[in-house]
Amino acid sequence: MIRMTLRQFRLPALAGGVLLALAAIYLLRLGNATHAARLPVDYHQTMLFLAGGAGLVPAFLGAFWGAPLIARELETGTHRLVWNQSVPRRRWLTVKLAVVGLAAMAAAGLLSAALTWAAVPVDRAAGDRFSTVMFGARGVAPIGCAAFGFVLGAVTGLLIRRTLATMAVVFLAVIAVQFAVPNLLRPHYLPPERVTVAMTADAINRARMLGGITGAPIVGGLEFPDAWITHTSELRTADGRPLSDQAFDTCFAHAPKTGATGTFGDIAVCLGELDLHVDLTYQPNRRFWPFQWIELAVYLGTAALLAALGRWRIQRDTFA
Repeated sequence: MIRMTLRQFRLPALAGGVLLALAAIYLLRLGNATHAARLPVDYHQTMLFLAGGAGLVPAFLGAFWGAPLIARELETGTHRLVWNQSVPRRRWLTVKLAVVGLAAMAAAGLLSAALTWAAVPVDRAAGDRFSTVMFGARGVAPIGCAAFGFVLGAVTGLLIRRTLATMAVVFLAVIAVQFAVPNLLRPHYLPPERVTVAMTADAINRARMLGGITGAPIVGGLEFPDAWITHTSELRTADGRPLSDQAFDTCFAHAPKTGATGTFGDIAVCLGELDLHVDLTYQPNRRFWPFQWIELAVYLGTAALLAALGRWRIQRDTFA
């Protein structure tokens, strides 16, 4: 059974191996450059682009390795021959998921290791390994995501039974999950820490955004040393109450002219005189590896549940 699975998988494995080798060669050269650079932060945009590309790997594995694994057998009718042999359905499915799934995890792990090593000087200089794109392409989390993407593809193919339709559904589903996890799950893996930050004119000028789409008194894009900010409150007055829209609008639209410079100039000076602050919720950078292991467990646990669903479904359905 294992030998047959390997024979069926040899072409996808060869294609994946060639792409992985090319990526490893490029990352080796890039890593040598980043480790020798006097200003590694100059490579930050390159690493951001590569992390985004690496984030698509689980989606491709799910679409091109997982989706055809069972859907193609059902689509062509070859499952009737296979299941009339001595190998039970559940064992057949388990072996296929284990053999190809381990290959998917190994490919994702090797790519992540190469990218993580190449990005060490850049991550150390930029200090943003916790960002949505960077975190998902580093450490061990991509291994779990690859396992999830692959198993999702295989089980979805078992349900849809059409290869091309399964590939499209799985590719979009994996990307949707990769957007949901950083926003809905990751900030809550461990209880966050909190801090109050005074919004002086200088602090406001260091922000990247001031005011919401509706004109709400909020500030965004703040930074806190060695931390990933997960939530920023609205601007608050000294007694802890939210700044009124009227007071915010007065500074935003009618700030006294002081000749101040900076990102927000006179607006920052006007708001800075109101003795404002914000409450930040954050995760310290020292939690990077605990969060990596937690996310790996989340993905692997979900993959195991999907595999259990597949084993139940394949035994129950007649697949006529």
